Amino acid sequence: MADEAQERRKLGGAVFARVKDHAWSIIGVMAVIVSVWLLYHEVRNISLDDIIDSLEAITPLNWLLAAGATILAYAALAGYDKIALRHLGKHVSWPFVTLCSFTTYALAHNIGASVVSGAVVRYRAYTTKGLTGAEVAVLVALCSFTFLLGTVLLSGIVLLIEPALVARFFDGAPNWLGVTGGLLVLALVGAYVFGSWMGLRPARIGKFEIRYPRMPVVWRQLVIGPLELIGAGAIIYFALPEAGNPGFIVILGLFLASFSAALLSHAPGGLGVLELVFITGLPDMNPADVLAALIVFRAFYLLIPLALSLVVIAVFERSQYLRRQAGLQAGD
Repeated sequence: MADEAQERRKLGGAVFARVKDHAWSIIGVMAVIVSVWLLYHEVRNISLDDIIDSLEAITPLNWLLAAGATILAYAALAGYDKIALRHLGKHVSWPFVTLCSFTTYALAHNIGASVVSGAVVRYRAYTTKGLTGAEVAVLVALCSFTFLLGTVLLSGIVLLIEPALVARFFDGAPNWLGVTGGLLVLALVGAYVFGSWMGLRPARIGKFEIRYPRMPVVWRQLVIGPLELIGAGAIIYFALPEAGNPGFIVILGLFLASFSAALLSHAPGGLGVLELVFITGLPDMNPADVLAALIVFRAFYLLIPLALSLVVIAVFERSQYLRRQAGLQAGD
C-alpha cells in the first residue's frame, strides 16, 4: 500500500509539472494575443511609411550612440556571469565568459523563459571549464537574482526622481504613491545588503540552501545590474526624437516596466508587450516615432545578437567535435 501511495504521489507530481509547464506556455501565448490586440487599437492609424520616415529621421550620431549603448548592456551582462563565478570561487577567462554570456542572453531574450534557456547554454559551456551541474545551477540563479536586484534598485531610484511616472499608467495617481513605492523597494535592497554585511545564516527552503553572497560580490551586483539596464534603456532613448521626449529617466522607467512585464508574460522577445507599454506611457510622442525606436531596440538588442550568437554556437560545437575526434584518435 505504501509503495502504491508513493507511486501515485510521483505520478501526481509529474502531472502537476506538465500542467505547470503548459500553463506558462498558455500564459505566454495569451499575453502576446492580448498585447497585440490592444496594440493594434493604439496604432491602427499608423502607416508603414510613417515608421520608415521616423527611422530615416534618426541621425547617424544617434545610431552610433544606440550601438554603443548595446555594447554597454552586453558587456554588463558578461559581468553577471563573472560575479556568479566569483561567488563560486571559480576562475574562467573573460573572453570565454563574455562569449558564453552573450550567447546565453541573445538566445534567452528572443526565445523567452530566460532561466531555462540560459541554463542549457551555460551548462553546455561551463561544464567544459570544470563546473559541476550544481555549480552551474547556482550560477544561473545568481545571474537571475543580479538582474532582479538591478531592476528593483533602479526602479526605486527612478520612482524617487520621477514619482509622476505612476500617473502615466494610472490617471490621477498622486506623487506620494511613486515616492512610497520607491522607498519600499529600496528598503528591500537595503535588507539584502544588510543581511550580507551581517553574514546571516543561509536560508533553507526544503533541501535548497540560499547563502548570502559576500560583500565584494554584493557591491558588484549593485553596480553591474543597473548598468546593464541603463545601457538597454539608452538604446530606445537615443532612437527617439527630441519632440515630446520626456527625458532619459522617464524612458528608463518605462523600459523597466515594459521589460519586466515582457519577462513575466513569457512572450518571446516581449512581442507586443514592450510596444504597448511604451505607446501607453508616451502619449505626448508620435506613436510612429515610438515604434521606430522600439524597432531599433529589437534590432540592436535582440535580432543582431541572436544572429551572432548562432555563429558562436556553431564555432563552439565544431571545436568541441574536433577535440573529441582528436581524443579518440589519440586513444587509438
